[in-house]
Amino acid sequence: MADPGLRLSIDVSAVPNRAVGAGQYTLELAGALARRPDVDLVLFSRRSEGARWRAVAGRGEVLAAAPEARPLRLAWEQIRLPELMARHGVAVHHGPHYTMPERSRVPTVVTVHDLSFFAEPRWHQRSKVLLFRRAIEVAARRASVVVCPSRSTAEELARWCRVEAEVVVAHHGVDTGRFHPRESTPGADAALLAPVDPRLVDSRPVLVFVGTLEPRKNVPTLVEAFARVADRHPDALLVLAGGRGWGADEVDRAVGRSGSGAQIVRTGYVDDQVIPALLRSATAAVYPALYEGFGLPALEALACGVPLVTISGTAMEEVAGDAAVLVAPGDQSGLADALDAELTGARDERSEADRRRRGFDIVAAHTWVASADRHMEAYRAAARRALYPRGC
Repeated sequence: MADPGLRLSIDVSAVPNRAVGAGQYTLELAGALARRPDVDLVLFSRRSEGARWRAVAGRGEVLAAAPEARPLRLAWEQIRLPELMARHGVAVHHGPHYTMPERSRVPTVVTVHDLSFFAEPRWHQRSKVLLFRRAIEVAARRASVVVCPSRSTAEELARWCRVEAEVVVAHHGVDTGRFHPRESTPGADAALLAPVDPRLVDSRPVLVFVGTLEPRKNVPTLVEAFARVADRHPDALLVLAGGRGWGADEVDRAVGRSGSGAQIVRTGYVDDQVIPALLRSATAAVYPALYEGFGLPALEALACGVPLVTISGTAMEEVAGDAAVLVAPGDQSGLADALDAELTGARDERSEADRRRRGFDIVAAHTWVASADRHMEAYRAAARRALYPRGC
């Protein structure tokens, strides 16, 4: 009889309909795990989303049991989920978004994406700071294993919390089926970009930022840096591709006072199929976030073969390294100089080609299959810790 594999459950109930960031991570990881023969997958979804997750789970099981509203989901996770896990024979449970069922006897793995709730609470609503600080502290003490998406996040976890869980660093992957340097057919990218803004299909220099407009992304500084060089590049565009997050009003104010609003394209939320086309059309991708747990948009830009400008001393540097142009955090002048160099083509072509090749090498090592392999190490470690409790 074939081995049914590890009976693994994942709580996917926090993933929004438009998955970005941690939601995209959960979606991609669940899909990669569903294709493994050594996993017997159970997904706990919101009641209204059974069909969505059955398309991801493959031969796995979907239990659409969680309430819709977040406060009710958090209560459901603590009160009802442990009972469901026991009833369905779960061997290891994964909470992919900071929280875990605290009363469950099933060994649990928790993903801690970043420690910004401790390091920079001003970037978040107060209610989220209180909720996620406590959740991270609980996970660090009571989870069997904590997964961090980067070494820098793992180091920060130890700085802010008492860590009794085993810690596994598992980098995210990139979907190279979507993110690659070549459009599917001639003209396909232009057909996707024209409805966003007709100017995007012209032969003009374009800088692209992809991400939610929220304080940690440092978008106002990007707008101000672009404004410093926009007069020298009257045909250039800065594209801000992402939905409004908490604190997006500051982006509005930065655009308003920049004097370069006519050269700034604000797309709002962009459909998944448009983002790779947008990156391929770019002169450079710019990801100026001051803080990230991983920085997946930076990796997606490298996969599209696009020059990348990002911030040193962050998880993006850990991932992209010498494949990116790095600017010091807070250095608006340095960022403006980097944008100017990309827009004028004032780059060493050999260095640019070397960075592009290095970017492809990095992408090849960051697949969702490789990420799932690393997560499996975390799940097996959690199962072992259940057999040999701490202190034994």
